[in-house]
Amino acid sequence: MAKVKVEKTKPMKLAYVEHVGPYGSIPFGQYFEQLYGWAKERKVRPGFHPLGIFRDSPKETPPERCRTEVAIPIYGDAAPSGNVKVKDLPAMDVATLSFKGPSSEYQAAYDALSAWIAEHGYEWVGPSMEVYSKKPETVGGQTIMYAKIEAPVRKR
Repeated sequence: MAKVKVEKTKPMKLAYVEHVGPYGSIPFGQYFEQLYGWAKERKVRPGFHPLGIFRDSPKETPPERCRTEVAIPIYGDAAPSGNVKVKDLPAMDVATLSFKGPSSEYQAAYDALSAWIAEHGYEWVGPSMEVYSKKPETVGGQTIMYAKIEAPVRKR
């Protein structure tokens, strides 16, 4: 497992689409295409790394009720339109873990991050985020993900 570290994020403006349903069935590609098209139409510059914000713990919430915001950073001002919304994400302290592997191993990565947070005197204080460094690949029938998992934290 990769090394966990605490970082301070920068504030950013996001364009996002809300999704409700199992985390394993989010149509990321479709949403990212929609968001980048939306940004182009509104002449705002999108950021390089799209992200997912996961509002519910799949250990506590039934899969069909799990809420996600699929987002891209944007630079410039644009009004929400259709199902694309806009919001400001404040700067925050996050415990981070780089993840490269099959999506089936995500839960183990989250468990390791949770354990590190508890063992190092922090508490998890907001929805987890995944910043995607490149598109997922399919290798041997498995989806390989490239993400930086971020958990908002504060010292206990």
